[in-house]
Amino acid sequence: MTLDDILKEIGIDENLPHGTDLEVFSPIDGAKIAALRTDTPAEVKDKIGASVSAFKTWREVPAPKRGELVRIFGEILRENKEALGALVTYECGKIYQEGLGEVQEMIDICDFAVGLSRQLYGLTIASERPQHKMREIWQPLGPVGVISAFNFPVAVWAWNTTIALVCGDSVIWKPSEKTPLTALACLKLFDDACARFGEVPDGLMQVIIGERDIGEILVDDKRVPLISATGSTRMGREVAPRVAQRFGKSILELGGNNAIIVAPSADLDLAFQGIVFGSVGTCGQRCTSTRRLFVHDDVYDALVPRLKKAYSGLSIGNPMHDKTLVGPLIDEQAYLAMEDALNKAQMDGGDVTGGGRALADQYPNGFYVKPAIVEMPDGSNVAEETFAPILYIFKYNDIEDAIARQNDVPQGLSSSIFTRDIQEAELFTSEAGSDCGIANVNIGTSGAEIGGAFGGEKETGGGRESGSDSWKAYMRRMTSTVNYSSELPLAQGVTFDTGE
Repeated sequence: MTLDDILKEIGIDENLPHGTDLEVFSPIDGAKIAALRTDTPAEVKDKIGASVSAFKTWREVPAPKRGELVRIFGEILRENKEALGALVTYECGKIYQEGLGEVQEMIDICDFAVGLSRQLYGLTIASERPQHKMREIWQPLGPVGVISAFNFPVAVWAWNTTIALVCGDSVIWKPSEKTPLTALACLKLFDDACARFGEVPDGLMQVIIGERDIGEILVDDKRVPLISATGSTRMGREVAPRVAQRFGKSILELGGNNAIIVAPSADLDLAFQGIVFGSVGTCGQRCTSTRRLFVHDDVYDALVPRLKKAYSGLSIGNPMHDKTLVGPLIDEQAYLAMEDALNKAQMDGGDVTGGGRALADQYPNGFYVKPAIVEMPDGSNVAEETFAPILYIFKYNDIEDAIARQNDVPQGLSSSIFTRDIQEAELFTSEAGSDCGIANVNIGTSGAEIGGAFGGEKETGGGRESGSDSWKAYMRRMTSTVNYSSELPLAQGVTFDTGE
């Protein structure tokens, strides 16, 4: 399936905003695949205005009916799963199976959101005053700004958008400048869903195309009460105070420096599978990618040579090919960052296996790399995240020390332990265990399901998206007290006698 075939099947082959402002390159071979016109600042402001108008209409649509639009969108995603999955692969470089998996994640969150549309529960609260009722009610919030990253160019947007829509909000999406085609494809499919649904206000879901300056307009606009931003910790440090300055809310999903602990009792076959996929999937460019591995001294020699052998035999190549397991890095900058990290690790006493460029003759403008294992000196740690397939391995002898070292980094997204010891498993998930937003037992750090809240602590940002009660971030909480008596008692027994 060629790129032209994909664009034609989705229906955006003749509707792209062609121009010269933004060039788009495929990481597969570095070829230019599009040149687009970006939105002007005035157009962004107009789109925000249209979003405000759409919100005022959409918020009055009953939530279950709002869910019907999301249900239709999920059906259209099912119809276009292969084409959209292939476009994800062409534009961000993850293997086709992972591209399909990302679209399936969109479908799954649609299903979740449809059910949620009938479960936006409030509370009835006992009042201390007679013939009074207290209620907690959740109301639509307003336009939601979504800023997404290249590595999951469509799924993270879907996490936010499907939930926001059933909550009664409108959405403005600023995709990564590296992956705008997938965003425009999603907009086309969403517009198709709106056409089937009927009676959708103009501007309910919009895309703005551009680079950082365009995103800044969205972040700074007080008409957008919520910004959900996925990206680097550096980006989050800039977004959060700007949104807070105007008293907006933000959901931040930032860096991860995720670790797996392999205990003496671990099923090493399970651990092996979880480690390899977690560390090299998406060429190490997932926010949940496994970066660090703490292996007990008793099983170190049984596991680490096996990992090295697997790394040396990984199929690296065109991510559209069925047998490929590791596709390219997104661009040259990512490759140089990996090289710098490996050089630093060697200077710090690490023993590097693998690494370096691959397939440079076949793809001179595509940045394929050999995944690397770095065995680090005893007692050391790595606090910086590199968005590349580098696995740092450390020995440990005491579980509490391993957990402490796992936690002793600025990030706090995903973590995992492989163990058959229930005491270790329960310790890991206890208040004294992992300090991450995700703490798994006998599965890896990567590949979260949509049913749970996704996000992390510390410099990961503290935000939560997707499942569980993450929907509450997209609504405003109202406490309402109704007095159905003929008296007006005050709370806390306060007396206020006006003498009449």
